[in-house]
Amino acid sequence: MAKKKSKCYSGIGGQAVLEGVMMKNEDKYAVAVRRPDGGISVETDHFQGMLHGNKIKKFPFIRGVFNFIDSLVLGMKCLNLSASFYEDEEDGTEGKEGGAGDKLMTGVVTCISVVLAVGIFIVLPYYLASLLNGYLRNPSLVAIIEGVVRILIFILYVSGISIMKDIRRLYRYHGAEHKCINCIERGRPLTVDNAMRSSRLHKRCGTSFLFFVFFVSIILFFFIRVENPVWRVGLRILLMPVVAGISYEIIRLAGRSDSLFVRILSAPGMAIQRMTTKEPDREMVEVAIASVEAVFDWKAYLTETFGYVFEEELEEAGSEA
Repeated sequence: MAKKKSKCYSGIGGQAVLEGVMMKNEDKYAVAVRRPDGGISVETDHFQGMLHGNKIKKFPFIRGVFNFIDSLVLGMKCLNLSASFYEDEEDGTEGKEGGAGDKLMTGVVTCISVVLAVGIFIVLPYYLASLLNGYLRNPSLVAIIEGVVRILIFILYVSGISIMKDIRRLYRYHGAEHKCINCIERGRPLTVDNAMRSSRLHKRCGTSFLFFVFFVSIILFFFIRVENPVWRVGLRILLMPVVAGISYEIIRLAGRSDSLFVRILSAPGMAIQRMTTKEPDREMVEVAIASVEAVFDWKAYLTETFGYVFEEELEEAGSEA
C-alpha cells in the first residue's frame, strides 16, 4: 500500500529503438529488444558522455548543450545495438556492440543527421520566410512566420514518417517507454497491467524538448537582427547551443513540477507527442519493463518516495517476528 502523493521525478529516461526500448539511469543504460524468436534480450552498459565529471556540466544552461549532444550519441549507439540483434539472429550469434568500424560509422551517420536537421529545420524555414520580404515590410512579423514555419515543418515531418511501418512500431515502443516511467512516477508497481493503464505522454519527452527548441528560437531570433542574409543564417546555427541550453532548463523544470504553469507550458509538446507515441501492446510493455528493471530498482524507489510496502516485505517481517 502507498501513501497518496503527486507525481515524483524518478531520474530515469529513455527512448524507443528497433523492436525495443532503451532506458538510462545515471551512467547506466540498458537496451531491451524483442527477438524474432519471441524472447527478450537485454544488454547493459555504462555511458558517461562528454566531459564526464567536469563541473561545467552542472552549470544551468551550459549543461543542456552537453546533455543534448550526449543524448544524440547514445541514441544512435542504441539504435545500432538494437539493429544488431536482428543482424546477428541470422548467423546465430548474440547481439553486441560493434568495433571501431561501427563506431566510426555511427559518428558519420550522427554528423550527417545533424547537417540534415540544420538544413531542414533552420535553413529551409529561414529561406521560405525570406520569400515574404518583398510583401511584408515588418521584420518582426517575418521572424514570427519563420518560427511558425519551422514548427509546421517539424509536425509535417513527424506525421509523414509515421506512414512507414517500422516508424509506427517505433512510436508504439515510444509509448511503452513513457507508460513505464509514468507508472513508476505515479507511485504504482511496475506491472504490465499498471503500465498499460498509464499515460503514453510524458513532459520530459524528447518531442517536447524539440518543441521548446523551436519556441525558444522564435523568441531569440525575434530580438537578434542582422542585415546580411549569410550572417542571419550563420547566427541561427551558432545560437542553437544557446537555444538547446535554455530548452533543457525548461524541460528539466517540467519533469520536476506538476504546477498549473508547467502544465500549460508543456501542453503544446504533449499534443505533438500524440503523433510520436502510439498505444503499445502488452508484449511491447514487457520489453520496456525489462529495460527499466535492468537499470532501476523501482521497488526501492516506490518504498522511499511513496512509502509503498510490498506484500513480500510484510511476509519477511512476519517470519522474522
